[in-house]
Amino acid sequence: MDQHLCGDELSPNDIRRFLTRIAALVVDEVVQDGGAAGTTDDAATAIDTITALEELKAAAAGAQAVLTTRVADTIRHQRRDAGIPAARWNTGIATQIGLARRDSAQRGTTHLGLARALTTEMPHTLGQLRRGQLSEWRATLLVRETACLTAEDRRLVDTRLCADPATLTGQGDSTVAAMAARLAAELDAAAVARREARAAQQRRVTVRPAPEFMGHLGALLPMDRAVCVWATLRRDADTLIATGAADGRTRDQIMADLLVERTIGLAPTMSPPVAVQVVLSDETLLGGSDTPAEVPGYGPIPAAAARAWIHDAVDTDTEVTLRKLYARPTDGQLTAVESVARCFPTGLARLIDLRDRTCRTPWCDAPIRHHDHITPHQDGGPTTADNGLGLCAACNHAKQGDGWTTTRTGDPDVHTVEFRTPTGHTYRSTPPPQPLPMHHRKAG
Repeated sequence: MDQHLCGDELSPNDIRRFLTRIAALVVDEVVQDGGAAGTTDDAATAIDTITALEELKAAAAGAQAVLTTRVADTIRHQRRDAGIPAARWNTGIATQIGLARRDSAQRGTTHLGLARALTTEMPHTLGQLRRGQLSEWRATLLVRETACLTAEDRRLVDTRLCADPATLTGQGDSTVAAMAARLAAELDAAAVARREARAAQQRRVTVRPAPEFMGHLGALLPMDRAVCVWATLRRDADTLIATGAADGRTRDQIMADLLVERTIGLAPTMSPPVAVQVVLSDETLLGGSDTPAEVPGYGPIPAAAARAWIHDAVDTDTEVTLRKLYARPTDGQLTAVESVARCFPTGLARLIDLRDRTCRTPWCDAPIRHHDHITPHQDGGPTTADNGLGLCAACNHAKQGDGWTTTRTGDPDVHTVEFRTPTGHTYRSTPPPQPLPMHHRKAG
């Protein structure tokens, strides 16, 4: 190794020399169809290199966070010692950070806030980032979802989620954010409720340009209204597809068309709004517990908000159906569901949806589109909850490729699935726990 890279610290020039070595990993000759391809070992080595480079990116982000805090503190101390008024100690620091990262001043403010939170209140998150075990974006999600907490509660979330790297291994972005939001709601439900009340005041509709003469129309709405709008559009799009009235359009295209037609008054809704599921413990519903509820497809919501939502539905004569789920009291793993389903074709599909919540491929938390056999049906795999898992369409299609296998493994009481890729790499996935009161969980 270059002697410049052996010391405890690297200078900017040392890092740039290292970047030159990293760039040398890029092969000039790209394998084209019909060209000379590498061996399986070459592909496996390339996968390992991609993983190592991702770890390097995360470690670099961790180093940037530490250096950003150091720069801010140094400038503030220099200005304080020079007798400059305190109101001017922070002036221009975020802009300097943005310029150094070739970003805007606004993004510099975000970088500075992230660095400050990580270095002063979330040491375990920072540690994972610096070791390459957690991406910068997922660290940002953890900081964002705990922004309303006190420093003490934030450190508790940091310990619960990041002291053990295995806690977040294989979790996608939405799941990481949901785990942090759920803990925040447990630790300080009032603070989360205040933040949500402020957020509701920011509801709005926006539009911004997109390529090819398209535009992004966005609506920032309270969660219950947003989920109901989306679910109603999806339900009616599925109805048009099932009745042959899609005219060759995809579900997404039909949903977009329905939104436009109904907004400008060309088409009414086809039937009453669809049902929205809320998963919560009995103590949250009936006993005043602060354990957050879960809205499949959205994530955790404060217990008080869930109770208010259900109460308001009852008061307005909206149909409310109670369905019992059975989960192990120690860790919340879903084991069974009361078979009274009428919105899904089978109780088994409902059980898989509620157990898995999102696609079970590690780090993918896209919505479930397919219910797949772990051991393929043609190989004798039974159609059971234990041999089933929820996948998004893309992951299910990928899993059908040559060289992919899935295996049910590990603790028989926890639905652990091992994915093996064509290059021989293995990844494990377990479903998230169901909402449980804190006193029912194992001490951590």
